[in-house]
Amino acid sequence: MKDKIFLDNDIILDISIKREPFLTDSIKLLNLIEAGQYLGFTSSVVFTNTYYIQRKLKDAETTISFLKKLRLILNVLSVDDIVIQKALESGFDDFEDAVQYFTCIQNKIDYIITRNTQDYKKSTIPIYTPLEFLNLKIRDLRN
Repeated sequence: MKDKIFLDNDIILDISIKREPFLTDSIKLLNLIEAGQYLGFTSSVVFTNTYYIQRKLKDAETTISFLKKLRLILNVLSVDDIVIQKALESGFDDFEDAVQYFTCIQNKIDYIITRNTQDYKKSTIPIYTPLEFLNLKIRDLRN
């Protein structure tokens, strides 16, 4: 069974608005998902946040085009009432990260990929930056 990895909003934004120095590792990871090495996931929250932020920097047509392509690569997970309730009660410092985390728990995600690893201190799911995850998988292949 392929690993299920969740790409947090900062990773998607690194790609969509070409944020350096993070862009290269985030694209490498997305390319591995697109190639079928991993099952890639994100949440509906990531799509709305990305649209909101990217549209301020680029036009709506470019933003929608990016999201359509992303939708073909990643599975979009729903955020429901149970996730919101758990996030509200979680004690996470960042509510959005709590929503992402409980969406991952509900969907049995194996890894969360984010640059804000400190925001997931309470996570029972392994948390990695794109570079950490890529290095971990390279080490696994060598062993």
